[in-house]
Amino acid sequence: MENSEVELDLQRSVQAVLRDLKAQTSALQSNQGMWRWSLHKKVERDPGKSPALVRILLRELEKAESEDLRHVIIPLLHTLMYVLTKATGITEELYRRTYTFCMRLLTLPTPYCTVALECAIRLKTETVVPGTLYQRMVIAEQSLRNELYPYQERVLLFVDPELVSASVCSALLLEIEAAQVQRTPEACMRHVVSHALQAALGEACHAGALHRKLQASSRRTLEHYFHAVVAAVEQMANEASPSRVGHLERLEEIYCSLLGPAAATRGRYGSDPVQDPPPSIPLPSPYITFHLWTGEEQLWKELVLFLRPRSQLCLSADLEGLDLQGLQPDQELVRVSVLSTDSGIERDFLSGADEPPAPSSPELERAGLQRKGGIKKRAWPPDFLMPGSWDGPPGLHRRTGRPSGDGELLPGVSRLHTARVLVLGDDRMLGRLARAYHRLRKRETQKFCLTPRLSLQLYYIPVLAPEEPFASRQPELGELAAFLGRADPWYESTVNTLWPAIHKLAERPPSLDASRTVDPFILDVITYYVRMGTQPIYFQIYTVKIFFSDLSQDPTEDIFLTELKVKIQDSKFPKDGFSPRRKGMAEGPGAELSLCYQKALLSHRPREVSLSLRATGLVLKAIPASDTEVSGSSYCPPSAAPVTDHMCLNVSVTEVVKSSNLAGRSFSTVTNTFRTANIQIQSQDQRLLTLSLDKDNRRTFRDVVRFEVAPCPEPCSGAQKSKAPCLNSQGQKQMEMTKAKPKPLLMPINTFSGIVQ
Repeated sequence: MENSEVELDLQRSVQAVLRDLKAQTSALQSNQGMWRWSLHKKVERDPGKSPALVRILLRELEKAESEDLRHVIIPLLHTLMYVLTKATGITEELYRRTYTFCMRLLTLPTPYCTVALECAIRLKTETVVPGTLYQRMVIAEQSLRNELYPYQERVLLFVDPELVSASVCSALLLEIEAAQVQRTPEACMRHVVSHALQAALGEACHAGALHRKLQASSRRTLEHYFHAVVAAVEQMANEASPSRVGHLERLEEIYCSLLGPAAATRGRYGSDPVQDPPPSIPLPSPYITFHLWTGEEQLWKELVLFLRPRSQLCLSADLEGLDLQGLQPDQELVRVSVLSTDSGIERDFLSGADEPPAPSSPELERAGLQRKGGIKKRAWPPDFLMPGSWDGPPGLHRRTGRPSGDGELLPGVSRLHTARVLVLGDDRMLGRLARAYHRLRKRETQKFCLTPRLSLQLYYIPVLAPEEPFASRQPELGELAAFLGRADPWYESTVNTLWPAIHKLAERPPSLDASRTVDPFILDVITYYVRMGTQPIYFQIYTVKIFFSDLSQDPTEDIFLTELKVKIQDSKFPKDGFSPRRKGMAEGPGAELSLCYQKALLSHRPREVSLSLRATGLVLKAIPASDTEVSGSSYCPPSAAPVTDHMCLNVSVTEVVKSSNLAGRSFSTVTNTFRTANIQIQSQDQRLLTLSLDKDNRRTFRDVVRFEVAPCPEPCSGAQKSKAPCLNSQGQKQMEMTKAKPKPLLMPINTFSGIVQ
């Protein structure tokens, strides 16, 4: 009877999550995100409910598959995987059922097959070696040092104090500090040992006695058993054909060594008196560092500080060849070539070789001597000169893809560090992040310090100002968050609805009772997002070149991510200005503008359009404003040829229309819209323009007479040719073609599923 009541309660919670997905209405907005959180809290407080919840979620997934309810598959699958990561006592049969279901999803289109493949890869190891997912997650997030799994992760939380109130910053910092006190290295090692033994041994493990023994153990004893458990799990997980029986035998030996043969036998055969319920094994929150956004260089410096401890220990030969020893964040960038310390004479490299020959190779002995003038240049492999994307495979505009965080950029060099950069704010904060990301990529083309060893993942949680009676402009600051919510319903339900709760938490008065437990809701949702949000959506960054009325002022270049807004100034050119007013030009509101752009067509045929019109303003938006644009032609399909043809800007021009009647001459306005990838706009009369980038008052340019907008290219594409001294004719031809069509710079923002078709 008790088990049936537990399953009914869990079933009601799962149905509440499903109703939350189906009814994305403002009436339920206050409860969105709470159902998923409360469901996970139920099994966290009572780990014995985990197998029942896994069975319920599997039934709902199989039902969704049979009824073709695809919109609930990815949310339920993420919920199931999060439960399996933390749970113990899951039978091998449940693991295999989940793995079989994920394999069936591989026949579906993206993003379903992409998410299912990632889950299947994890489950294949977890089925044979239970507890692997939990152990690897804790080791990486808490940076527990060991040799068999050296990966490290860190969450860098950035908040701009100009966009987020001080009370919100204090509330977030309070939760982060409260969680960090409870996850000491000793506590994390105890959790890893206890979880691995309970997940593998099941009912044969005396959980209460194991918990008491680990609590009483010294730091040295804990480290001994921690390394023993990690070695047993990792060695078995890395075998080609792991044996579940062999894994159980190895962990039984560790269990008997820890508790002693007598205690282990009582726990295994149930001869012990009635046992207490097994204590809950929490999954500690990741290591989060809180940063107030002060400038573009801060992102680079924090990433360098993240890599610094491990970089000072030892570097492989490949990394030494990349000149990675200079990791001071304030150090000036230097060119790739370095001064030679020898006499200036070195042996000539073989023509067309991908890497320099070994010192003892016969090719080097037969090679002649050549004067290098004291400069030693490195031979860059052709596939390393221009990485397509730092965070994953080159994607299309607002397309999704699986990040290659653990891939190898060079032979023998893997990315052991993962930096999860999480920003809070609105579209203005994302514009500032785009500038920092562009600057970071540009810096990396001159000196590869971070790219070879760091996987950079970007996350975004919208935090808008509280709505006021006359705050009609607030929705405009959350356009990118609205797009992400339309593209990924699980992001809408879990993340987009978080900012009202953040403001409610910030409005609470601070508690003077030190023993009071801080409500971990905000931190738990952030943790769930950075752990399960593995599918990025790629956004095109656009560059704008600005020309001013003052001819002595040099043109400037900047970038934007979401919007460029043009307003007509009241001021005019001086008499000897840049462009005199044409004779016979009709007076009226606005300014006479000349537009030249390439129209975006589904046929991929270039069509240049030039026109002149009188307008009161323009808005160039890079974010679709409706669901039809999300699933329509605002991004190009996988088969589309060149990628730059359909990276579309939605241009809205408020045109002035003159009309004459008996009462005299009158003017009216009409809004015209079109799509383009690049555009040039110039003022033809004496009116000057004001440009505003990404809705940010700090990024406003006045007295503008002309500007050009185009997709921002990869910064490394321009310097690629100078870094390739050894290329054959075919390679040079390919490099020239690549330079003629540079790859666009795409900024990924991680979601749970990417764009759901």
